[in-house]
Parts: sequence; C-alpha cells; structure tokens
Amino acid sequence: MKSILLINKFLFSKGGDAISTFNTGRLFSEKRHKVYFWGMQHPLNPDYEYKEFFVSNVEYNKKVSFKEKVRISLNILYSFEAKKKIEKLINKVNPDIVHLNNFAHQISPSILPVIKKYKIPMVMTMRDYKLVCPSYSMLSKGLPCDKCKNGKYYWCFFNKCTKNSYLKSFINTVEMYLHHKILHIYDLIHLFIAPSRFMQRKVIEMGFNKKPILYLPNFVWVKEYTPLYNSKSNYIVYVGRLSFEKGLFTLLNAMKGFKRKEVILKIVGQGPLEDKLKNKVKDEKISNVEFLGFITGKKLFNIIRNSFFVVLPSEWYENNPRSIIESFAFGKPAIGSSIGGIPELIIDGVTGYLFKPKDHIDLSNKIKIMLSDHRKLIKMGKNARRFVEMNFNPDKHYEKLMEIYNMAITLSQGKNVEIETYNYEIKLP
Repeated sequence: MKSILLINKFLFSKGGDAISTFNTGRLFSEKRHKVYFWGMQHPLNPDYEYKEFFVSNVEYNKKVSFKEKVRISLNILYSFEAKKKIEKLINKVNPDIVHLNNFAHQISPSILPVIKKYKIPMVMTMRDYKLVCPSYSMLSKGLPCDKCKNGKYYWCFFNKCTKNSYLKSFINTVEMYLHHKILHIYDLIHLFIAPSRFMQRKVIEMGFNKKPILYLPNFVWVKEYTPLYNSKSNYIVYVGRLSFEKGLFTLLNAMKGFKRKEVILKIVGQGPLEDKLKNKVKDEKISNVEFLGFITGKKLFNIIRNSFFVVLPSEWYENNPRSIIESFAFGKPAIGSSIGGIPELIIDGVTGYLFKPKDHIDLSNKIKIMLSDHRKLIKMGKNARRFVEMNFNPDKHYEKLMEIYNMAITLSQGKNVEIETYNYEIKLP
C-alpha cells in the first residue's frame, strides 16, 4: 500500500478530529507512504497539495440569505460539489485506501459512491456519535439520551436536539433517514474504527451493527513530550471547547471551595458558553479562575506541563479525549467525570480520579484529595506517563492501523476476513 487519502471536513487545528487526522498523516509520511489530505477550504488551512479540489468553505453560524440557507441545507443532505471534486482528486492521485474521519454536513456522504465506483477500500474513524445520533452528541436537554436507538431519528425533531431549533433538527432528522434508511450509503464503508471501547459498544447498542467496528485509540508522539512530575506552580487546567456538554458550570462551582492561594483554574479554549462562564465568575466573585482563550502549540503544552493536573468535567459521552492523553504524556494525572470513554483512560487512584458527572461536591472533594498528597500526585503522574508509553505510542498505532487497512483491502476484494484475529490490548501501568 503506497498512498493514503485522509478526509476530514476541517483541516486546521480546530479540534481533536483534525489533530488526529494530521497525526495519522504524519505517521504514514514518516513510514514512507504517500499521504494526501482532502476536506473543506478555510483561511486557516495549511498550503495543501491539490487544495483546488477542496469543497467550498461553509460557516453555519454566519448570517446568510434565505437562498443561501436553502443551498447549505441541501448540501447537508447531498453535496454535488463534494461528489464532483472528490472524483477529480481521485483521478489525479489514485489512492490505495481512503481513511474518512468527520465529513458530515460540510462534505456529506455523497462522496462515498464515488470512492466505491473506483473500487477503493474505505475505513472510517468515528470521532463522534453522528452515525447513530442526528445531533452527534447523544444529548437531549443537557442529559445523555438514546431515544434515537434503532433508527428512531424523529426524536431529534420532537426534542429540538439540534441547537434547540425545530428547523435545524428537522434537517438533521431528514438527513439520517435519507442516508441510513433510504440510501444506506454508509454500508459502502468497509470497516469502522472506534477510538474508545465505550463508543464501540454504544453505537452497536444503538443499532449500527451492519459493519465491523474495531477499537483503535488515539496516539501521541510520546518522545516529544518531556514530563514534569514535580511542578512548582499552583494551578490546574481545563483544555477544550467552552460548550454546554463539557460540564464547565460544574467545574466553576467546584472551584468556589478553594481560595486563590490554594489553587487556580486556568481555562483554555473558546466556545458558545464563554460569555456566560465569564459572567458567572464575575457575578459570583470566583477569584481563582482565569480564562486564557484559544491557545495551541508550544504555549499550550507549556501550560499543561507546568500544571498540577488537568480536569475534564464532561457531561456527554466523551470518546477518547486527546486532552487527557496529552496531559498523561507530560506526566500529569487527571480528574474526569465517570462517563463515556473517560474511565478507560483515568484509572481511579492510579492515573487520576473519577467523579460523578454534574456533581460539583464530588469534584471538589477529588481536587482536595489530589492537592493534599503531593507524593501520590507525582506517583500518579509517572503512572500516567507509563500508561501512554505502553498503549498510545505511534509504533503501536501504525501496526494496528496497517492491520485494519489490510482487512479493508481484503473486504473490498469481496473476500472474507477473520475480524476476531484483531485485538488492541491495553496494558495497565
């Protein structure tokens, strides 16, 4: 296998899906494979080869005319532009395999029949729950929800699950029925990858079980992360999107129990809740919280490396959060809510502590425990670093991903494969 086409709608450092796509590309480039990227045009994109074949930039939160809204809505269902441009790219580069990540809405699955037409094996990594949930998050009114189980997608419309809008929820509901019930378009993909055991189980439980789903977690370039176990700082850090599903109000309430001289919370990220969170801090005089905005690269890594530990208070089914894996690589334990794939990374009392989602008292108690025992904090940091070294390193990821690619190639040739022979073993520190 010589060439790989990596597809993700965002191809700049917008979120974990894009970063994971970049990492996969870098990994295969270093292993002497030819790597191509394809996705959406954007001013922040690097200078990609064949960028002229990227689909037009779409901003869903931007104010546009009614005519443009109709066009964008139709593209969510089926994008003729994406279909046309992916075919031009395939004719140009002729990839041996296509690895899909997030492509719903801005690109749409209209590209899948084109890839199938050229008999190219397809693998998809599920970065969220879009294949079983119209609004991707499996949340309804702020609570975990599985009402769309077994294709009952109409619940998205009835509950206004997409941005509390009947119109947007209706579009997403129609999208799911069109793609899954009428076109069965996702059946064209040969293999699916779940970055967490939880996601692997959950999507099958929700009724997405026609194709094999294999477990392959994210990885980091471990050797590029220099751990710091004995930090002299007095702060903890949250890194991620400032949105309702991340549990940030719970985190702010937990911080009320501490004075600034005891511990400071540094919040890194942007999102729709930013103003509300800042107003809460101001109105309730929570003096030990700092908002740092969007930070990336070495500056972000320095903030994480010099912290005591990281906190992830999510209230949705997190998949395989990179923020935890990266903090572990720096020798930082983590406190996280016991939901989704988080407990697969945070081993209670070994690499950090778990708390009950939405329970700010439980979270506050876990922060106190972490701060009260400096020796154990260092020990858990060393455990976390070993955990990453053993399980989330690039060599292991490459070996298992090549195994998955070869399975997809065999399936694309109409042959059977023994899925049971695949196993990704997680070793405890």
